[in-house]
Amino acid sequence: MKKIVLASGNPGKLREFAEMLATVDFEVIPQSQFNVPEADEPHFTFVENALAKARHAARLTGMPALADDSGICVEALGGEPGVHSARYAGEPKSDERNNQKVIADLQGKTDRRAHYVAVLVFVRHADDPQPLIVEGEWHGEIVDVPRGANGFGYDPYFLVPDLGRTAAEITSEEKHARSHRGKALRELVEKLKSRR
Repeated sequence: MKKIVLASGNPGKLREFAEMLATVDFEVIPQSQFNVPEADEPHFTFVENALAKARHAARLTGMPALADDSGICVEALGGEPGVHSARYAGEPKSDERNNQKVIADLQGKTDRRAHYVAVLVFVRHADDPQPLIVEGEWHGEIVDVPRGANGFGYDPYFLVPDLGRTAAEITSEEKHARSHRGKALRELVEKLKSRR
């Protein structure tokens, strides 16, 4: 198996990526095993931040790297929190405070449409001139009252209309099949297969 470094320390992402990429003979290793610090994410777009993280991990490990940047975009908030999703309510990171801020910002607004975005970037080396870039979206709407105990982040407030349940009320299998990250990861696997 080829080794690839994941520019994240998130155990949930590591598990999900490792399962999918094993199908194309990649072993995924978190950057924390190499003592790689988190990269800066100063950009305004998911793709720029993901690319910066992938190049950072590849440069410090000398290995191929995979990074993702993801978040939720709320229509009535002009696409916010967007790339600021993890720190929407400021430091330190807090899912609870982020969700409270979104709900407060939506007060009086009838448009509750929102979508999750995940951009994945794979680089063969730090200066790869042709990184693989894929993107997935998952559309739903924001509800005022949290429901469900699964998932993380904005999931308890993210209603999937055709299911009538929030992302925190569905199984992890259902989530992988429908989610922004699941869609992007499946596309990445197909691109990696065709690149051989």
